[in-house]
Amino acid sequence: MSLLIKRSLVEQAVDQLRERIAQGAWAVGQRLPTEPELALELGISRNTVREAMRVLAFSGLVEVRQGDGSYLRTAQDPLQAVQAISRCTVEQARETRCILEAEAIGLAALRRTDDDLRDLREALERSCGHFHGDLDTYVACDLVFHQRLVDAAHNPALSELYRYFSSVVAAAVQHNMSALPRSQRVFDLHVQILDAIEQRDPDAAKRLSRALIES
Repeated sequence: MSLLIKRSLVEQAVDQLRERIAQGAWAVGQRLPTEPELALELGISRNTVREAMRVLAFSGLVEVRQGDGSYLRTAQDPLQAVQAISRCTVEQARETRCILEAEAIGLAALRRTDDDLRDLREALERSCGHFHGDLDTYVACDLVFHQRLVDAAHNPALSELYRYFSSVVAAAVQHNMSALPRSQRVFDLHVQILDAIEQRDPDAAKRLSRALIES
């Protein structure tokens, strides 16, 4: 019972803080009150405030800087975007991936660094080791590879959008890879995309990315 009560108190604290952010209590970039100050203001314990701030940091509203405090990252609650994304259909998810992921990968082919290539090879090798094994493990590794592909475009907005969209990507990969035996062509497309990025060929990278999404 105590765990349920504690969770309820944290949820209430999160709701109160979300409401204050929405009402403009703090400006974007502003340092938030300390945990003791918020605990006193909300009439709750410091531990509850700490847990609530972790939730807000995870959702992207707040940035916690170790030893410095918490800062308001955005007044637009990313939770609403995540909820909207989670309700999209399979076809809507495919269309969005083609627009977001394929175009980002095209940019990655133009902007990638040697460090990006090293990180991508490392992620792909890890995925390869699980391709014919446990599906959940493979999906987790594959998401790391795809996120690094988008990150190689060196556009923080694209990277952040893709992180919100990653749960939909995971569901699509899980669905596509559930049938056995798994198609080697799917993994080969990953290798070919990385080759196109290494060769700085954005047209090939985008074409291969769309082929992978539609496979």
